Amino acid sequence: MDDLVRLCHHKLSEQIVTLEAMTQLLARELDELASRRGDHLKEVAREKLSYISKLQKLDKELAQTDPKVFQHAEIVPLVSKVRALLAECQTKNEVNAKTAHQANVSTRELKSILIGAPTSVTYGQDGNVKSSDGELVRNLKA
Repeated sequence: MDDLVRLCHHKLSEQIVTLEAMTQLLARELDELASRRGDHLKEVAREKLSYISKLQKLDKELAQTDPKVFQHAEIVPLVSKVRALLAECQTKNEVNAKTAHQANVSTRELKSILIGAPTSVTYGQDGNVKSSDGELVRNLKA
């Protein structure tokens, strides 16, 4: 049983290292999205896919482990750490997805305003979304 515990410990430790790296990568991705520097996003996406692939491989290997091993005193805290890091990564990824979506919407709206779309969406003084008939572009002297 000791060999199985050591093997499980090793694989869980590897997952923890990978999830910690993923957490840092997701923070970097958010910085890239916030600063609107898209040139590094492809690299971030490749790294993210690499980490996901590695995590899936480790997860498949761990799924073949005897469930009793996961109740061992040395393994329980590692499983908890993996779950906590995974939840953190999922939350950060959701935030990044919403940020990317919002940036995309903003860019599309700006493009519509600049090319003089018949109706554009802008924001009123109260902060609410307001449609206009393109008067912003017609009155623009540039």
